[in-house]
Amino acid sequence: MKISTKGRYALRMMIDLCEHQNEGYVALKDIAERQGVSKKYLEQIVPAFTRTDLLRTNRGFQGGYRLARSPEKYTIGEILRLTEGSLMPVACLDGQVMECERAADCVTLPMWKGLAKVINEYLDSLTLQDLLDQYNARNEYYI
Repeated sequence: MKISTKGRYALRMMIDLCEHQNEGYVALKDIAERQGVSKKYLEQIVPAFTRTDLLRTNRGFQGGYRLARSPEKYTIGEILRLTEGSLMPVACLDGQVMECERAADCVTLPMWKGLAKVINEYLDSLTLQDLLDQYNARNEYYI
C-alpha cells in the first residue's frame, strides 16, 4: 500500500482547516499557499469531501471551506479511504467477495488479512485532533 499525493494533500488540507477552524470559512487559495500545494490540485480533492458532508462550503466574498464536525470526529482512515479508495495491502482483499481462485489454498492470505487489520485499526484510531496534538506537543518549548 502506498498513499498517493492525493491522500497526502487531502490530509494536509484537512489539518490546515483544523488549525484555522476558528476563522470561519477558509479560502482554498489560502490553504494552498500555506501548504505549498497547487490550488488546482486541491480543487480536484474538495468535491469528494463536500459530497460526503465532511466539509461545509460557502460561496461568495467570504466563501471557502470549513470542517463539518470537530477535528476529533475525523479519523485518518476515513480521509484516506475517501481519497485513496481501499487501504488493503493486496488486490485480492479489495472486494467484498474473494475473487481469487487460490484463496482457499493461499498460504499468505492470513498474513495479508492480518496486515490489513493492523493498518485499518491504526488509521481508524487516529483523528485529525490526534495529529495536531502530537505536532503541538513536539513543538512545545520548556524552560
